[in-house]
Amino acid sequence: MKEYYVYILASKRNGTLYVGVTNDLDRRVAEHKQGITEGFTKRYGVHLLVHAETYSDINDAIVREKRLKKWNRRWKIDLIEKTNPDWVDLMGASHGRDFKDVEQTARSAEDR
Repeated sequence: MKEYYVYILASKRNGTLYVGVTNDLDRRVAEHKQGITEGFTKRYGVHLLVHAETYSDINDAIVREKRLKKWNRRWKIDLIEKTNPDWVDLMGASHGRDFKDVEQTARSAEDR
């Protein structure tokens, strides 16, 4: 079954945030870290994976990404800190990591 990811990158703890969606989290985060594509994350040094959620339907992932992008900054920080209070870069831990627990927590806050 295909999986899709909604993710949040940060430049540092409480730093600049970026919300994105992808079907290959490892590849996409590596692209951000390596600065392969010109744009926001390269310009502002936004490279730390601090939050991720999995979806089996791309449409659900896109809806969630759009919703998160409309959230105010405080809500995004609260979401990150519920599942990653130390703002650890999850990229190193993402291989084999199950983001389902993160997804459950995130969906409970989805109604904002």
